[in-house]
Amino acid sequence: MKKGEIWLVNFDPSAGHEIQKIRPALIIQSSKINSSLVTILPLSSQVQKKNKDDIFLQKNSKNRLFSDSIIKIHHISSFDQCRFMHIIGSVPTQTIREIEACLRKHFDL
Repeated sequence: MKKGEIWLVNFDPSAGHEIQKIRPALIIQSSKINSSLVTILPLSSQVQKKNKDDIFLQKNSKNRLFSDSIIKIHHISSFDQCRFMHIIGSVPTQTIREIEACLRKHFDL
């Protein structure tokens, strides 16, 4: 599992306003970290519900998404590797840079 890869992840069980069900997620954790927990950002195909800091991701042959999606910046999670089903695709370096800028703002870094 590497930073920038999109994986299908099982988010259930979840509670309250947490992201639910099986869905794509983008790995944002450094590839240098060797841990059973992996930090991700979930994706949603409900692009009409895009929040200010969410990042639009157009489906293409590299990310292999079924539909245009948004990366949900404020739903950062870390999950055990057992929740990861299989790799779907990846995002370009420019998208990772956009995410890093949003996360710096989110965490006031």
